[in-house]
Amino acid sequence: MITENSENKKGTAKRKTAFSSLKAQEKRARQDVIVDAAQRVFATKPFNKVSIRDVAREAGISHASIYRYFPDQQALFVEAFLRGAKEIVQVLDDIVRNSEQGDIEKVTEEFVTYLIENDQYFRMMTHFMLDGSLSAEMVEKLNAMERLLFDEFDKLFRKMTGEGEGEVRLLSHAFFAALNGVLITFRNYPGRNREEVIRHMRRIAGIIANKFKA
Repeated sequence: MITENSENKKGTAKRKTAFSSLKAQEKRARQDVIVDAAQRVFATKPFNKVSIRDVAREAGISHASIYRYFPDQQALFVEAFLRGAKEIVQVLDDIVRNSEQGDIEKVTEEFVTYLIENDQYFRMMTHFMLDGSLSAEMVEKLNAMERLLFDEFDKLFRKMTGEGEGEVRLLSHAFFAALNGVLITFRNYPGRNREEVIRHMRRIAGIIANKFKA
């Protein structure tokens, strides 16, 4: 009887675990649908003009439903940004890992090109950097992603210089700031069409890459 009760308890525990796992998967799937919708809206509308209602309309759900999965607009937008940031981190990782010397020119080109072609992420990144109203939880999520990006730059500079952790992290910060400076300074360059602006930004970024390489 004791053995039978024990087996019943184990069976019940397994079913509860399986049910909890299914619930977690369902929640994640619904969150993904909402983030997918947010990204589609960001691609057609300036980030700071997007509302929860816009995302809900794109996802085909009520705006109230979004709050079941994201506590506020801030949390949803951070999650959408993190997905885009993971993409560029993966791209950079592939380049650095498969290059003997790190290939700073290719890293620079891909980083700048990604943010040019996905302007919504660049706008979100600068917004989050300047916004002092983010919750501690959201700040930590962004910091964690930023560290992953800097880790890729660290790998690049270690391959290039052979320097230790402290020195390459300073180089990574300087490199990141320089490339972001190009995008901030010239993305709305007056008197130039988009093709000219992009060409100019890539040229300046290439100069930065060569200076760091030297």
